[in-house]
Amino acid sequence: MEFLTAIFVTPFVEIVSYPIFFFEVVIGGLLAGVMYSLVALGFVLIFKASGVFNFAQGAMVLFAALTLVGLMEHGLPWWLALLLTIAVMVLLAITVEKVVLRKLVNQEAIILFMATIGLSYFLDGFGQTIWGSDVKVLDLGIPSAPLEFGGILVNEFDIVAAVSAGSLVAVLAVFFQKTRIGRALRAVADDHQAALSVGIPLKTIWAIVWSVAGLVGLVAGIMWGTKLGVQFTLTLVALKALPVLILGGFTSIPGAIIGGLIIGMGEKVAEVFWGAAFGGAIEDWFAYMLALVFLLFRPQGLFGDKIIERV
Repeated sequence: MEFLTAIFVTPFVEIVSYPIFFFEVVIGGLLAGVMYSLVALGFVLIFKASGVFNFAQGAMVLFAALTLVGLMEHGLPWWLALLLTIAVMVLLAITVEKVVLRKLVNQEAIILFMATIGLSYFLDGFGQTIWGSDVKVLDLGIPSAPLEFGGILVNEFDIVAAVSAGSLVAVLAVFFQKTRIGRALRAVADDHQAALSVGIPLKTIWAIVWSVAGLVGLVAGIMWGTKLGVQFTLTLVALKALPVLILGGFTSIPGAIIGGLIIGMGEKVAEVFWGAAFGGAIEDWFAYMLALVFLLFRPQGLFGDKIIERV
C-alpha cells in the first residue's frame, strides 16, 4: 500500500502543491533531451548510410572532446583548437572509410557492426594514450548561472547547449532530407550494390556521413564534456542514445529529436517524483525500461520504417 501511495498519490500531491518546481524539472529534462538527440543523430546518420549500428559513436564523442581539450592545454586558443579538432575528425572519417569500410562493402551487417566495436576500443585507447586518462575540465566560457523566467529557474548553460544542439540537428535534418546527398544516402542504406550500379559514389557518401557524424560527436563532446568533464564516462552518456533510437526509430532524424525529448523529460520527472518509491537513482535505468516497453509494442519506434517480410 505504501508503495502504491508513493507511485500514484505522492507525485500528484507534489505536482499540485509545487507546479513551478514541476515545470522546472520538465524544462530541465527537455533541455537535456535535446543533447541526447544530438548524440542519437550521430548513430542515425551512420545507420542510414551503412545499415549498421555504429557502436563507436560514443568513442568518437570522447575522442573529439579529448582532442579539443588536449590542444587547448598545449596553449592553443579555443577557436584554433576547435578548427584543428574538426580537421582531425574529418581525417578520422576519411581514414575509417579507406581502411575499414571500403573493404567491407556488401558484407553482412553483423560484420560492419563488429568493425565498429573494434574501432570503438581503438579510439578509446588511442585518445587516452595521446591525451591522458585523467578527468579534464573543458571551459569555453559558456555561462552556467540560473536564469529566471516567470518564477521558473533554468540553467543558462542548458539553454545555450540546447539551442546549439537544436540548431545543428535542424540544419542536418534539412540537409539530409532535402538535398541530393540525402537522397543518395538513403539509396546507399537500402542496397550498396544497387547504389553503385546507378553511379552513386559509395566511398564518398560514407566519408561525408562519417565526417558529419564526427562533427556531431565533437559538438556533443563539447556540451557533455563541459557539463560532466571530459572523461571515459562520456562514452556511457553516448549510449543513452540507444533508448532514444528505439523510441524514435533507427532511420528517422525527426525520431531522434522526439525520442531525445521524451527520454530527457521522462527520466528527470521519474527521478524527482518516483525515485523515492524505488530507493532513488532510477534515472540511470528508466530510459532503458521505457525502451523495453517500446520494443514489446512498437519495435520499429515512433517514426521508424515498419518491416514487412513476404514469404
